Amino acid sequence: MNLLSVENLKVSYGGIQALKGISLEVASGELVALIGSNGAGKTTTLKTLAGLLHPTAGMVSYAGKSLQHTPAHQRVRDGLALVPEGRGVFARLGVEENLQMGAYSRNDTAQIGADLERMYALFPRLAERRAQLAGTLSGGEQQMVAMARALMSRPRLLMLDEPSMGLAPMMVEKIFATIRDISAQGVSILLVEQNARLALEAAQRGYVMESGLVTLSGAANELLGSDAVQRAYLGG
Repeated sequence: MNLLSVENLKVSYGGIQALKGISLEVASGELVALIGSNGAGKTTTLKTLAGLLHPTAGMVSYAGKSLQHTPAHQRVRDGLALVPEGRGVFARLGVEENLQMGAYSRNDTAQIGADLERMYALFPRLAERRAQLAGTLSGGEQQMVAMARALMSRPRLLMLDEPSMGLAPMMVEKIFATIRDISAQGVSILLVEQNARLALEAAQRGYVMESGLVTLSGAANELLGSDAVQRAYLGG
C-alpha cells in the first residue's frame, strides 16, 4: 500500500515553474531516492509535500487522504516530517532542547522521555553533547540533531533533504548507516541526496528529476546500472 502518492504536481514561485507535473509514490516501509542535478526541483518537491510551498496543480495524498487543505503543522502531527537542507537546527538551544522541539505536537510526556533516550541510543554522539548549544556542533553532529529532532515527532514518512551535504566522508558513512537503521525500523523514507550512488545503494526504488520533471524511475539497482544515470550522476 502506498503511504504517499503524488500525481501531476506543479509548483510555481517567483515567476518560475519549478515543478512541471511530477508523479511519484512511496510505499509503507519503503526507502525511495530522489536524485538529480542542482535546480532540478528536488527541494521544491519536499517543501511542497511538507506544506511549506503550495502547488498550482496536481494531487498529493498521504495515508489515503488528500493533503490539499492540510497545513504544515498538521502534516507533522499526522506523521510526515522533513529534515531540511542545511539542517536548520536551533543554534542557541541545546541538543536536548532541539530534540524536545521535535515533540512539540505530542503530549505523551512519558513516551517523549523514552524517545529521547532512544535517540541517544541511535545517535550516541548526541548523548555526550545533550547540553551543548547546537550552533557549536560540527556539521555532522548538527545533521544528527536535525534527524533526531524529526524522529521525535514519530513520523511514518521521513523526508531527508541532502543529508550528506558538506560532511566529511566518515560522517557521511555514519549518517547513511543511521538512515538504513531508521528504514529497517519500518519508517518510510523519501531521500533527496546529491550523492546519487549512495542514495541508490540505500534505496529500494528511485526517481531521477531534471528541470522540474521526473525523467526516469525504477528499482534502485536498475537505475544504478542505467547508462544515462551512469553518465549523468555516477561518473560512468
